[in-house]
Amino acid sequence: MAAIGKIRSWGPVLVTVIGLALFAFIAEELFRSCDSLKNQERQRVGEVLGKKIDVQEYQDLVDEYTDVIKMTQGRDNLTDAETNQVKDMVWNQFIQNTVIGAEAEKLGLTVTDEEMQQLLQEGTNPMLLQTPFVNQQTGRFDANSLKQFLAEYDKAKKTDAQMAEQYRSLYNYWTFLEKNIRQQLLAQKYQALLGACLLSNPIEAQQAYTDETLENSVNLVAFPYSKINDNKVEVTDADIKAKYEELKPRFKQIEESRDIKFVDVQVTASAADRAAINKNIQELRDQLVTSDDPTEIIRKSASLVPYLGVPLTRSAFPHDIAVRLDSLSVGSTSAPIENKEDNTLNVVKLFSKQQLADSIEFRIIQVARPELSDTRKAADSIYQALQGGADFEALAKKYGQTGQKTWMTSREYESAPSLDADTRKYINTLNTAAVNALNNLEMTNGNVIIQVTGRTGMNTKYVAAVIKKTIEFSKDTYNAAYNKFSQFVSESQSLDELQKNAAKYGYQVQDRQGVRNSEHYIAGIPATRDALKWVFEGKQGSVSPLYECGNNDHLLVVALNNVNGKGYLNYEKNEDLKSYLKSEVLKDKKAEKILADVKNVKSMADARNKGGQVVRVDQITFAAPAFIQETGASEPALSGAVAGTKKGAFCPRPIKGNAGIYFVQVLDQTRRADSKFDAKKYEQQAQQKAMQRAGNFMQELVQKANITDNRYLFF
Repeated sequence: MAAIGKIRSWGPVLVTVIGLALFAFIAEELFRSCDSLKNQERQRVGEVLGKKIDVQEYQDLVDEYTDVIKMTQGRDNLTDAETNQVKDMVWNQFIQNTVIGAEAEKLGLTVTDEEMQQLLQEGTNPMLLQTPFVNQQTGRFDANSLKQFLAEYDKAKKTDAQMAEQYRSLYNYWTFLEKNIRQQLLAQKYQALLGACLLSNPIEAQQAYTDETLENSVNLVAFPYSKINDNKVEVTDADIKAKYEELKPRFKQIEESRDIKFVDVQVTASAADRAAINKNIQELRDQLVTSDDPTEIIRKSASLVPYLGVPLTRSAFPHDIAVRLDSLSVGSTSAPIENKEDNTLNVVKLFSKQQLADSIEFRIIQVARPELSDTRKAADSIYQALQGGADFEALAKKYGQTGQKTWMTSREYESAPSLDADTRKYINTLNTAAVNALNNLEMTNGNVIIQVTGRTGMNTKYVAAVIKKTIEFSKDTYNAAYNKFSQFVSESQSLDELQKNAAKYGYQVQDRQGVRNSEHYIAGIPATRDALKWVFEGKQGSVSPLYECGNNDHLLVVALNNVNGKGYLNYEKNEDLKSYLKSEVLKDKKAEKILADVKNVKSMADARNKGGQVVRVDQITFAAPAFIQETGASEPALSGAVAGTKKGAFCPRPIKGNAGIYFVQVLDQTRRADSKFDAKKYEQQAQQKAMQRAGNFMQELVQKANITDNRYLFF
């Protein structure tokens, strides 16, 4: 009992201890949960209408799209610019699909399997016509060909892993197309439903016909705003603010942006660097002049253009080289030529120039034996048999080959980085062999019997060796530029210091307003993703670290001048916007001065007396803005005023336009001679115009989609 009493006396303490332990346990789990959420947040590329996409999912979509481009264009890689385009297309497609999907779900719109099957059977969808499943006779998509492929792929997955692997890229291509076709159909359904809400009628058609075909000839007097000097007009801060409030809806942005100032220095070759490069290129040219086979010279020169040693079309060479080929005589070597556009020095030697086929039809029999001597004997035997009249395909099948005719085009080998001696011999034979003649080519490890059976597309082809070398700066030159720029950055830790010190160091401070995180580069300079991240994470007024960027040839420092949040731009912090507002106020003020001066004008004679010159302008319609030569501007307001004035009448009010004040008298109104009213045609046109205006629905939906784009953090 005493023990129990003692335990009871410790009761409050035990409850406290247990409570703290439970709290610690719960808190630990809470912290773990919060940490997990933060990790997920850090991996999030973006969000649209609450739908989140993480970095791996986004990268998978980018890879999928990239693979499709590589397959359809027969390429191994994309350039950085092309990859950035793919990233943007994938992101924009994700936004559109999410927004349309949400709207379609509200309306109960779907794309059924039956609709997809009907589309496949019709076989006319443009996306389907880009697939290999097109019937070459009808030019239509062949659904049966697709079904056969899918069945073969499914069978191969179970029985032939190697075959399945070969089919996989085509299967992935098809699944990509199928997904996109479904999304396309859903968007078309939504747009069609929206379009059904927009109607036209005979009255609107008649008005549209009149607006388009009733042409006015007028006498016009223009008083251009440009005749008044800007310094004759006073623009106050209050004026600018009032104009901002008037035009404010124009300045709304749905994503954050930044205004920056930056200094960018591109490192270039010094005089000493150029002298060394010139000496090297001259030495290489001297070697090229006396060489019959420049393969080793081109290899050692590290030329940007490989030497293939076979006839190539002009398109296989860089443009600056291609345009010079016809000016060279065969056997001659050019002097070193500088190309400032790609910053290179170039030397060209032309070995041959001849008319050859672009496409060649041929057939082959390959011969290989364990012993090379046996290979040569077997090849000679086959060659003699063919010379004696043996059937090519039958003989090929005897050696386990088809012997069927196939085509080769110049493009198939012109982009190769190099060609070995055997491949050169093979291609040169195809280019130059007589049609139907037999050729027994001895290769390093075997023989090939070739017969050219046809040629098409005669073209000029060249065998030319090109030394193209970048005019590069030396390590010492870069170090000197880096040390100078580094010193400048270390002394410029504020925006004021950056601007003050730039002139001292011979640098220029540049402005860039409205930088968005959806951009890939700062000021178009490659490899500036880290600088872009800093811009969106830095504090206003701060200066970035030094960035080495571009193609390892740029030095960059950025100052964050202003942060523009979502919503309306602040004109007081945006110089471009403030300048625009000032220009609009100037036009208004000048218009006020002109209107005050011409307030008593009641006729064309009065307008002339005010210093205006009367000119005739013809073919003014309501449907299109009138272009006025005297002010160099399009004037929609003038077109509207003229359309509302009767023939022979003077428009009783001055017309305020984009570039001046106008007075007009309508001289004549005539119907366009070739016009004929077709009610159905003009009703349809009116409805199409309404649809074009309603086409902004996607922009409206996107603006309301609460989009978060964090791609700049990852890509």
